Amino acid sequence: MATMDRQATTLALAHALSAAERGLAVIPLSRSKLPALRSPHRDDPAPSPCHGECGRFGHGVHDASADPHHVRELFAAAPWATGYGIACGVRPHHLIGIDLDTKSGTDSSTALRELALRHLFTIPETVVVLTPSGGRHLWLTGPPDVVVPNSASRLAPGIDIRGAGGYLVGPGSRTDHGVYGTAPGTAHLPPAPCPPELLRLLLPPPRPSTSRRAGGHGHGLVHFVLTAQEGQRNTRLFWAACRAYENGLGPDLTNALVEAAVRTGLTEREARSTIASAARMSGRGV
Repeated sequence: MATMDRQATTLALAHALSAAERGLAVIPLSRSKLPALRSPHRDDPAPSPCHGECGRFGHGVHDASADPHHVRELFAAAPWATGYGIACGVRPHHLIGIDLDTKSGTDSSTALRELALRHLFTIPETVVVLTPSGGRHLWLTGPPDVVVPNSASRLAPGIDIRGAGGYLVGPGSRTDHGVYGTAPGTAHLPPAPCPPELLRLLLPPPRPSTSRRAGGHGHGLVHFVLTAQEGQRNTRLFWAACRAYENGLGPDLTNALVEAAVRTGLTEREARSTIASAARMSGRGV
């Protein structure tokens, strides 16, 4: 086992250095996909915010570097690392990761295609990384003056976004669930620019005034719930309710969402419980 781990670490370092040659900033990861180096401030009685200003390793994505010497130092400090993470949102690529998940029975690839048709964009040819669970990571680049936040299922159920402050597991990494690898024919491609129409969807919406009432956006969320099929009803309702509360529509849209959910087969009690959970997750606890 020790020999196998050493081999995995050697391979991870080799892949990380190859990524660094392409200008991608990397950090070592453990088999759990978490940063391999723990925070040097973990035992401080009252730690102050630090993004590496202390000069020590262990600040997660803030340690990331494309400097080969620095990358070797990071891996030397984490000889148990079996993978590497690629920092998103940093120069020169300002990488944006589109994580198409397969968990919970979601069809994220279809959801992305529906978004592309609805908003008139096409995903360009780009690097695609295959995950051990059957998902895919699409690599895109963003403008240097735009900060894309991380999000989970905000765009659509099963589609997570890795932006500023986040990272993607790099191809060649070995985890507890298997090995990440590039899809055939994509390893040589540069990350493609994110289509402007998709980029707009990735940015947080402007905060609405408290007097805003449920309008076109609200009707879209209700329709999203109404078109749910069996096995998607709770997931779609929860997602729509989260978006409603994020946009200040939660209280105005609750009854319409409940009615839509009941029409798909949920009970009113189930629907209201799901919406209440979404309200709590969005910081609007009821």
